[in-house]
Amino acid sequence: MPSNDLDLTDFAALTPESVERACREAMANCDARLAGIAAVADGERTYTNTMIALEEATNGVSFASGTFAFMAHVAADDALREKARAMDEELDKYLVALSFREDLYAAVKVFSETAEAACLTGEDARYLAHELRDYRRNGFELRLVERGRLRDLFDRLVEIGTRFRNNIDDWDDGVEATREELAGLPASFIDGLKRTEDGRYRVSLDYPELHPFLANCASTELRRELFEKDQRKGGEANIALLEEAIRLRDEAARLLGYDSWAAYAVEPRMARRRDIVDSFLGDLRAKLERKAEVDMAGLREAKRVETGGDVLHIWDWRYFHNQLMKSRYAVDEFEVAKYFALEHCLDGMFEVLQELLGVRFERVAAPVWHPDVQSFDVYEAAGAEPFARFHMDLFPRPNKYGHAAAFTLRRGRRLPDDTYQRPVSAIVANFTKPAADQPSLLRHSEVVTLWHEFGHILHQTLTRAERARFSGTATERDFVEAPSQMLEHWCWEPRILRRFARHFQTSEPIPADLVERLIAAKNLDSGVIFLRQMYFATLDFAYHSPGFGGDSTAVAAALHPITGFPFPPGTHFQSGFGHLFGYDAGYYGYLWSHVFGDDMYTRFEAEPGTGAHYRHTILERGGSIDGDQLVRDFLGREPNSDAFLRGLGLDAG
Repeated sequence: MPSNDLDLTDFAALTPESVERACREAMANCDARLAGIAAVADGERTYTNTMIALEEATNGVSFASGTFAFMAHVAADDALREKARAMDEELDKYLVALSFREDLYAAVKVFSETAEAACLTGEDARYLAHELRDYRRNGFELRLVERGRLRDLFDRLVEIGTRFRNNIDDWDDGVEATREELAGLPASFIDGLKRTEDGRYRVSLDYPELHPFLANCASTELRRELFEKDQRKGGEANIALLEEAIRLRDEAARLLGYDSWAAYAVEPRMARRRDIVDSFLGDLRAKLERKAEVDMAGLREAKRVETGGDVLHIWDWRYFHNQLMKSRYAVDEFEVAKYFALEHCLDGMFEVLQELLGVRFERVAAPVWHPDVQSFDVYEAAGAEPFARFHMDLFPRPNKYGHAAAFTLRRGRRLPDDTYQRPVSAIVANFTKPAADQPSLLRHSEVVTLWHEFGHILHQTLTRAERARFSGTATERDFVEAPSQMLEHWCWEPRILRRFARHFQTSEPIPADLVERLIAAKNLDSGVIFLRQMYFATLDFAYHSPGFGGDSTAVAAALHPITGFPFPPGTHFQSGFGHLFGYDAGYYGYLWSHVFGDDMYTRFEAEPGTGAHYRHTILERGGSIDGDQLVRDFLGREPNSDAFLRGLGLDAG
C-alpha cells in the first residue's frame, strides 16, 4: 500500500492483469469475512459482529469498484479499459449475489430481533432499518424459486447496463465540412477541430464541439445532420438492450408486488409514490408551457428575420437561442468564454468555496491515470493534515466517459478504531483542451457545469457520515442533485464573477455591463429548455410505468410534443440516454431536487455567511437523514417551490 493512504493506487502502473487480480482479491477477502459473520451463533449476535462487520467485509469490494473498475470510464489504454469494464460488471454481479445470500439475511434478521437492536438510535438504527428494507426489496418475503428468478433478473440487468453505457462511450460519429460550410463559427473553434485526409474539418459528438456547433453554425443542413447523428448515439443495439431492460425491470417489480418499476424505484426516494411524481411532472409542465409559448414565439421571429420562414425544428433552437442572445442582450458565448479561462475558474471557485465552507484546497502531486488529471487535497482552513482528496479529469479523449460526473473512489466512514476513512473522489468532464495559443476557455454554461459537479465533490469529500451507506452523495436519488443545483447560483452572482472572470489575453475583469446582460438573458427560453428536461423525465417515467407497450421509439415519438418541436424521424434519442441506467425511473429527480436546491439558496441570499451551517447540516450528514428533513433543518421552515419558479421567470400561480 502507498505510504499516504490518499494515494489509493499507482494508477499509471495499472495493467489489465493487476486490475483483475485486485478485484478478485477484494471479492475473496470479502467472502472470507462474510463466512465469519455467518458463523456467529444466533445468541451471540451484536451490532459490532454483524452490522459493522458487514460494512467492513464489503469495504474492499467498494474500494475495488471505486478505484479499479473506475478505469472503465477513464483509461486511455484499450486493454485496461476493457478489463476494467469486465471487472466492473463482475463486481456489480457479486454485490447482487451478496444481497441474495440467505445466511447474511438470517444474520441481520436475528440481530434485528435482539434487545441491542431495539436500543439503536441515529445512524446505527437507520443502517439496520435500511438493510432490512433492502432485503425485503430483494424478495426475501418471496418463495425461494421466485427469489432465484429475481436474482437472475438483477444479474442480467447488470450485464445490460454495462453494455449500454459502453456502447455510448465507444460511439464515434460526426460531420465533415469545409471551412466555408462552417460559417458562423469562430476561427478559434474551427482551428481546434480535427482535419480529415482531404482537408475537411470534422465535428464530433463530444460536448465541447457539439453544443457550440449547434448554437453557431449557420448551415441548417449541417446542424440537422449533426443533431440527428447525436440522437442515434448507441445505435439499434442499445434500443434492444434498453427494451430488454425495461421488460426485466417490470417483471422484477411485479414479482415483488409493485405495479411497475416506477413504483418500485420511487419507494425509497423522497417522492415515495409514483402518483406523486406524475402529479409533480404534470403540474410543472403546465407552468412551463405558459413560458414556452412566449419563448417559441421569439425563436420563430428570429428564424423569420434570418431565413424568411418560421417553422422551427429541434436542431434550430440552440442556434436561434444564440442569435437572440446576441441581438437582444449582446451576449456572444465565444466572447464571454474569453473571460473564463479554466485555470482562473478553478482558482476563483476554490477561493470562494474555501471562504464559504472553512476549508482549504491544495494542489498535490498524486498518482493519476492520465497526464491531464489534476489532484487536490482538502484541509480544514487552518489544518495541517488533509482529510480528503479529489482529482479533476476535465478534457475529452477517445472512449472516455462522455458527460460530466463526480465519481466516489473511496467513501468516508467511521472505522472500527474510531478514526475516519478519508474520502477520495474525481470529477470527470469534457471541456475544451488548451491550445498552443490559448488556454481552455469555458462557455458560461460550462462554468455552471463545473460548479455543479464540484458540488458533488464537496458532498463526497466533506462527508462525516458514520456509516458507508450514508456517505456523501449516498442520499435519496431525487435529493442528491440539490446541493449541486444550489451551487450553480454562484455562477450568476456579479460579486462572485468579478473575483475570477478576466480576459485571458488582457487580464481585464469581465465588464459589469456584460455580467448584467448575461444575467438578464438567464431566463431566455427557460420554458423551452426546461420542457426538454420535462420530456426526458416523462419519457423515463413512462418507460417504467404501467401501460408501456414495449416500443421505446414509439413512446419517444409520442411524447416528443412536450418539447414543442416535431419529432425528428429516424432518430432514437433513448439509445444514447445514459441516465436510463442508474437513474431509471429517476430522471424526474433533476427537476424535483432543483426545487430544493433553489430554495436552499434563498438562505444564502438572506444570510451570506451561512456556509458553516450548510456544511454541517447538508454536506457532512450525507444520507444519514431523510432529504426533506435535511432541507427543513437548513432552512428552518418547510421548503417550497417559489424560488424555483421565480428562477425560471415564472410565478407560483
